Amino acid sequence: MAASSARTPHRLRVDSVDRLCDDAVAVTFAVPAGLAGLYAFRPGQSLTLRRLVDGRDERRSYSICAPADRALRVGVREVPDGLFSSWLVRDVRPGDEIEVLPPSGSFTAELEPGAHHVLIAAGSGITPVLSVAASALSVPGSRVTVLYGNRSSETVMFADELADLKDAHPDRLHLVHVLSREPREADLLTGRLDAAKLRALLPALVPVGDVDHWWLCGPHGMVTGAMEVLAEMDVPGERVHRELFYVEDVPPPPRVRPADEPAGPVTQVTVVLDGRTTSLDLPEGATVLEGAQRVRPDMPFACKGGVCGTCRAKVTGGEVTMRRNYALDAAELAAGFVLTCQSEPAGDAPVTVDFDA
Repeated sequence: MAASSARTPHRLRVDSVDRLCDDAVAVTFAVPAGLAGLYAFRPGQSLTLRRLVDGRDERRSYSICAPADRALRVGVREVPDGLFSSWLVRDVRPGDEIEVLPPSGSFTAELEPGAHHVLIAAGSGITPVLSVAASALSVPGSRVTVLYGNRSSETVMFADELADLKDAHPDRLHLVHVLSREPREADLLTGRLDAAKLRALLPALVPVGDVDHWWLCGPHGMVTGAMEVLAEMDVPGERVHRELFYVEDVPPPPRVRPADEPAGPVTQVTVVLDGRTTSLDLPEGATVLEGAQRVRPDMPFACKGGVCGTCRAKVTGGEVTMRRNYALDAAELAAGFVLTCQSEPAGDAPVTVDFDA
């Protein structure tokens, strides 16, 4: 697949919109035969959707919630006052067309026969977890344990599909619902799926040493809490896969002067994207992505909050500092990768970032 193709959106027709609960839907896309290879996905990957709103290029990433051999489908939960999510949940109908970039994301792993997968999710974090769980269960001998936290039974996304998976694989799928605002039959299953709850649940439900892959997806607090608990249990880091859906209780990055106001000091930045090199003068206080978008409207991005990882690039010259990072792991950081939406030059030396690396 050419790099440019992977970053080019195509208009896909909405095939169906299925309501999961009051504030969430699953949107299925019809992919033309000529684009089937480009939109083939691995379990756990996501789609970036693009929409022009009042002339602004708005993009959001949504995780694919289908097994690898099924139609392309994403799950969307409405965010209060969400520009994109409210539109998808309330207004989009079958037959509409939406600009969609090809699948991306590293919340994936090889699904080996006989492996044991433990998936811990909260809220809309179930979206990629459902894809991984269903795909893993199609592999001979694989076992899956899903711990799923929600406020109440009425807010559970994909409740019927999870129940169907359990019915189809009763001996290989262990499904555990934990509800924070609705009493369960056991106190252990009532409350938030946080670090304290996981310290109690995991020893009771899961033989930790028997787990090949751990999958964590949900709010920042749940994911970091689970990582803390797994570290306490000496789970090797390479067995843990994580994905954030949003970051709560974390102040947003400081607002900066737009990159098209080049008053004051500037730093020379060179961007390599799709085999083409572009140089620009980046004003002080602007991010690499903000500056690059002035001269390269094809820059890859989605959340601009340091969560999705769409704007990932490798620093091959100079140095940058990142305001926040919830997408890159230690190995990526050590290899020189950064989130350009959060990166500012460190010092006066010219900076080069390579999106093709």
